[in-house]
Amino acid sequence: MSETIPFQQALQGIEPLLRSMTQGFTQEPKASIQSLQQLLNTQPSKALSTSMTSALPHDHDDRLQKLAHLREEALACIRCPHLVASRTQVVFGVGNPFAELMFVGEAPGEEEDLKGEPFVGRAGQLLTKIINAMEYQREEIFIANVLKCRPNMPPNTSGNRKPKLEEMTTCLPWLKQQIELIKPRVLVALGTTAVEGLLGKAVLMRDMRGKWFDFQGTPLMVTYHPAYLLRNQSLSEKRKVWEDMLQVLEKLERPISEKQRGFFLSK
Repeated sequence: MSETIPFQQALQGIEPLLRSMTQGFTQEPKASIQSLQQLLNTQPSKALSTSMTSALPHDHDDRLQKLAHLREEALACIRCPHLVASRTQVVFGVGNPFAELMFVGEAPGEEEDLKGEPFVGRAGQLLTKIINAMEYQREEIFIANVLKCRPNMPPNTSGNRKPKLEEMTTCLPWLKQQIELIKPRVLVALGTTAVEGLLGKAVLMRDMRGKWFDFQGTPLMVTYHPAYLLRNQSLSEKRKVWEDMLQVLEKLERPISEKQRGFFLSK
């Protein structure tokens, strides 16, 4: 019985966090709320309990508690009054609290602000395709933005504006704490603005793309934002992003098939 209690407590701790972070997914998460509930209602054998708990991070319950608390604090953030006045909600981020891979964008757009989830528009759909091509499911990784609120727009205007560097600098501590708690093995910065927010300075994508950098001890790969590929759909530009993702897979020591290596190459 003593073997079972920590496992049950871990499941009870992760259920509400998964419920909030996976809202809006079009595909059923591998570790669904239903499957977790089934586990909660099942008495595992001693051998099964030991093997499953050993597969979880040693600090899993503490990490989940802290991440849930961080989310609550972020959702109530009022550090930028002009953004607080115009936002629908804070877009904290979604995905696996124990993800080995984390994608970082710049800021929520109109759709993300309404739904409370990053990358849900056309660019988000393309990002999901990239993730799937890497042989991950979207719910297996974590997705967040440097800026957690949608940048406010001038009256009677539509669209989305680029976040200001000072706005991203103010918001960056939230992302840093997310990274510290999730402990991804690799970060991927999507687009120039996300890189500027992470590094705190203006950069040129041509000098950064496809190269490894370090963000507080975590390897950081820089690549184009999916929105760029929607505007520039040439095979060569798609291949550049895919070559960046192949580097990420190699860094994560994931198996890469010959089919994957051949994506977006001229026939």
